[in-house]
Amino acid sequence: MISILNDIRSLLVRDLETMAREIAMFPDDEAIWKTPDGITNPAGTLVLHVCGNLKHFIGTVLGGTGYVRNRPAEFSERMASRQTLIEELNETIAIVEDVVPSVAESELNSLYPEQVGGFDQNTRLFLIHLCTHLAHHAGQTGYLRRILTGDSNSSGPVSVQEIAISQGIN
Repeated sequence: MISILNDIRSLLVRDLETMAREIAMFPDDEAIWKTPDGITNPAGTLVLHVCGNLKHFIGTVLGGTGYVRNRPAEFSERMASRQTLIEELNETIAIVEDVVPSVAESELNSLYPEQVGGFDQNTRLFLIHLCTHLAHHAGQTGYLRRILTGDSNSSGPVSVQEIAISQGIN
């Protein structure tokens, strides 16, 4: 039987890998920090934000990694290169792959150990929220790249085949 924790891990890894492919497709380091009119956060900010988010909520809170989040820096940093952002995404993938499978199934219906936004919620729902939050920002990253570069090529973001393979289903 495949656990929901494996499903959550698969979705998070898939979408972090999607963001890494999108960042790699930007033409240069400068482009990841640009935004069109009316858009606040560049692709680089979205990467820093999702990595800080997952490193804190999964790594520190559930896995005890000790990562200390600096959320304001996620939105103010503008100097990281594409390579640095890809490394950050890969570090986040490693944390997700290490921590999520170690969460006990019995914890899923318990309250998440930290209030989020001033609210209590169960761990299962919050982990699913983290998946959808990441997917939202991964999609934004792809659209930003396409708008800024005029390149309509896809990075292949939503592969059902990837998920099936990751779960040993063929």
